[in-house]
Amino acid sequence: MGKVIGIAAQEKENLPITVYASAKVSFNNGVADDYRGALKNDQQITVISQESWDKVCEELGTKLHWTLSNVNIIVEGIDLEDSKGNFLKIGNFYLEITGENTPTDKFDDVFTGLKEALTPNWRGGVTAKVYSEGVINEKDEVTLMIKE
Repeated sequence: MGKVIGIAAQEKENLPITVYASAKVSFNNGVADDYRGALKNDQQITVISQESWDKVCEELGTKLHWTLSNVNIIVEGIDLEDSKGNFLKIGNFYLEITGENTPTDKFDDVFTGLKEALTPNWRGGVTAKVYSEGVINEKDEVTLMIKE
């Protein structure tokens, strides 16, 4: 079992990322009304693990803030590699993992080498869609539910 380390969202593209201690998770708007959270595809929410982010920072030789990964949720104690089709139970709601959060060239604009460091072993995390609504809080328990 893992836990939520951080929560973040952007109201609009190119605006600063806002970090939250608690936020609503909804079918229509993802996490905290993030501009990418509209229910138009299977990539409403992005999640990364602290362990993967630590490997990225180690590889780059510097400690970067996790929000530079441009994800909504960072969790600790959960291996997200090859988890497509499974579910994350976070507190009182569920996310369905829809795929790998594939790094783009934009990451190298943030920090040289970031795209390459995020690429192996799903280090960039996962994309997900809201399966049931709820509220997310820092330190909420997180469980990877394997779909059978």
